[in-house]
Amino acid sequence: MAPAWQWGGDVADVQVVRDLVGRAVDEFGRLTIAVANAGLSLWDDFFDFKPEDFQRVLAVNLGGSFFLAQAAARQMRQQGGGGRLLFLSSVAGNQAIATSSVYAMTKKGLEMLARSLVAEVSSYGITVNAIAPGATVTPRTVAAVPDYESIWSTAIPTGRACYPSDMAKAALFFLSPGADQITGQTLIVDGGWSATSPEPKSKYVDKTK
Repeated sequence: MAPAWQWGGDVADVQVVRDLVGRAVDEFGRLTIAVANAGLSLWDDFFDFKPEDFQRVLAVNLGGSFFLAQAAARQMRQQGGGGRLLFLSSVAGNQAIATSSVYAMTKKGLEMLARSLVAEVSSYGITVNAIAPGATVTPRTVAAVPDYESIWSTAIPTGRACYPSDMAKAALFFLSPGADQITGQTLIVDGGWSATSPEPKSKYVDKTK
């Protein structure tokens, strides 16, 4: 079997996410944590968005997360002892950004999914929460916009863009014993941007100028 870090596939395929859960149990004996982190962002004008692109974003962002959580929660229920489910939403699900309507609605949907599942998984000792990252410096964002970090650092109240480590810290809290009584919640990790700041002008977030 390949090392866990090499596992992968198209999460829009339900069998792929079910196999991921099965492989985790085969490798480690049980499953107590599942983080739905895979996502797809297709930015396009509302008037021009293609039906096939719409269905693709929904299948990855909502379908992949929903069925990963379902497969993981089934395993947690079967083995007993509770567990943690965590979804990765986005600041785009909490503040309007031009050309992000489809992506944004899927991310807000994940936050509602986290709240809805409280009524279905809590009795099995499973908590379910979400993190909504703000502008985060990653190889993908920098490849798309080389000056991504400097652009966003001028618009974020804390004076810097976010990094994957910021999201990791938030995730570790939700997955820790310290979050036993926290479920159905979304934590926005964006340096305060969604509270106070305007959208920066760049071709990445503003294609109409």
